[in-house]
Amino acid sequence: MGRGRVELKRIENKINRQVTFSKRRSGLLKKTREISVLCDAEVALIVFSTKGKLFEYSTQPCMERILEQYERYSYAERQLVTNDKAPKENWVIEHEKLKARLELLQRNQRNFVGEELDSLNLKGLQNLEQQLDSALKHIRSRKNQAMHESISKLQKKVSLSCLLVVVEYGI
Repeated sequence: MGRGRVELKRIENKINRQVTFSKRRSGLLKKTREISVLCDAEVALIVFSTKGKLFEYSTQPCMERILEQYERYSYAERQLVTNDKAPKENWVIEHEKLKARLELLQRNQRNFVGEELDSLNLKGLQNLEQQLDSALKHIRSRKNQAMHESISKLQKKVSLSCLLVVVEYGI
């Protein structure tokens, strides 16, 4: 026996609404994972709760890759449609695209300094940790390179000083 159809309207009871949100979000995430595995599809899912908490799922290690792919695709589609539109409308679209990109970069920057981490799931936290580890390796490598260059310059100065002393005093 199947379930009856649910009338789609806002649930007035706050607790029931939260329980339904949680269950349906879990079901949506499950279906998202299933379609990505069964059909080898690239999937990104973004859900914000009524309190603004972010829930996301991505088949890529980094959600940004799928979002960038979406932006490129939708931008190309809009370009085909908007070629006949006024230039002002194209600027509005470009402005919205850049605004969304800026918000994404600002969120990532806040995550990199350890802020707003509650919105990240385990996969997101692991990805952030990987990015920070990689950045730290690059920073340390550059620091070591700068230190070696500095030491090399100091050694040349010392060698020059010793040479000048030898020449000047005939030692």
